[in-house]
Amino acid sequence: MAILVKTDNPQGLLDSICEAIDDGTIETWAYDEEGDFSHTTSDGQWVGQAWLHPNVAIGTLIMNIIPPGDGVSSEAYAIYHGRFIEMLLAHFG
Repeated sequence: MAILVKTDNPQGLLDSICEAIDDGTIETWAYDEEGDFSHTTSDGQWVGQAWLHPNVAIGTLIMNIIPPGDGVSSEAYAIYHGRFIEMLLAHFG
């Protein structure tokens, strides 16, 4: 499963997500030096459970899940997909 976000400006959306994380508007997501996103919460429950890797295509921002070395649990898989979509709708709907 991948998250496919149809948009006229996929790179602009990706940049806006990163800016919102940087300025603290989005508090429950972080991104690393490779640009992969990790879900963060105050208790750290989901950190490192998976990553979402962005791919910019014509008219689409594609987010693919990357599991850690020991695989991603079904629960983490659901959390990462669902909460990323929730963040998109809340901040970029």
